[in-house]
Amino acid sequence: MDIKVKWFYRLGFLLLLFIVLFVFIKISPIWQPILRVILTVAFPFVLAAFIAYLLYPFIHKLHENGLQWWLSVMIVYILFFGGIGYGIYKGIPVFIQQLRDLSENLPQFFAQLEGIVDTIEKKTKSWPLGIHKQINESLHVIYGEFEQILDRVKNFFLWLLESIFLILLIPFIAFYMIKDISYLTDAFWSIVPKKWRKQMKIFIRNVDTSLGSYIRGQFIVSATVGTISALLFWLIKLKYPLLLGAVLGMTNVIPYFGPIIGAVPAVIVAATMSMKTVILVIVIVIVLQFLEGNVLSPLIMGRSLQMHPLMIIFSILIGGEVGGVVGLIFAVPIVAIIKTTLKQIFDQIQSREIEDDQNKMEEQ
Repeated sequence: MDIKVKWFYRLGFLLLLFIVLFVFIKISPIWQPILRVILTVAFPFVLAAFIAYLLYPFIHKLHENGLQWWLSVMIVYILFFGGIGYGIYKGIPVFIQQLRDLSENLPQFFAQLEGIVDTIEKKTKSWPLGIHKQINESLHVIYGEFEQILDRVKNFFLWLLESIFLILLIPFIAFYMIKDISYLTDAFWSIVPKKWRKQMKIFIRNVDTSLGSYIRGQFIVSATVGTISALLFWLIKLKYPLLLGAVLGMTNVIPYFGPIIGAVPAVIVAATMSMKTVILVIVIVIVLQFLEGNVLSPLIMGRSLQMHPLMIIFSILIGGEVGGVVGLIFAVPIVAIIKTTLKQIFDQIQSREIEDDQNKMEEQ
């Protein structure tokens, strides 16, 4: 086929694709309600499948040590959901109370911070005027971000209350997924075409090897950091210790930048109390990050991710730019999956080239 004709077909295909997308967007009032229903129904199943994936290695380990499968499932299931249930029962009322207090006192906190900034400005009159202006602008930006975050957290809790029925289904769905995992696995592979099974099994195994232990480890490490930091914040009498510890634990999922992001709210609250509290908060964050980087992460995760630090930083910057806080959290796992996919495609192409060369040599 002539090259010009090929390009004509390609341009025609792109034009047709744009037309289809345009029509699809225009009829969004028709398909959006259907999509919303599908996503709502799929939500508990997706989350339950993720929980089952996290718990499977622990269950499998108990089963390998001689326990029956159902007993292994029950032990891990009760420990996991029992611990979460107890934490929710004890922690959520305190968490909501601290969140409400922080929301009500936020203007007062930032008024105190502005007073601190004014004091600093008086003591640094010799500094360029632009620096003072930048500090004030940064303070207002932080205040706006705080208000947005608090609103999102409130909306999230309202959504939890509205979706309580779906959330209560998750433990039951996860239990049956874990209990019947062999049956579900066989059912999944039965619908996958035979010609794709081998490559898909290799891909899933590679993703699990590079990413599975990283995700499980990050959950354990972040929960540990959040719990210890909340306890230490309470011991130094910092306001809202559970809320600030939870923030520090959740942001710890973000490599490199997470501890800094998580420490900002704690430092701001500490600044409204005393300079001694600020120093104690900074010391706690530094010590926890030292322990996390040199003890917890190597012990729990090892070097499971197998990604260069520069690649991780690049992924985080792109994720933050595209998806905000959610992008920061999911950037590294997504890039790890893309990396695994590209590596498998490259290995497959390379193996085919080697096979073709061997066939040519045999023909000669």
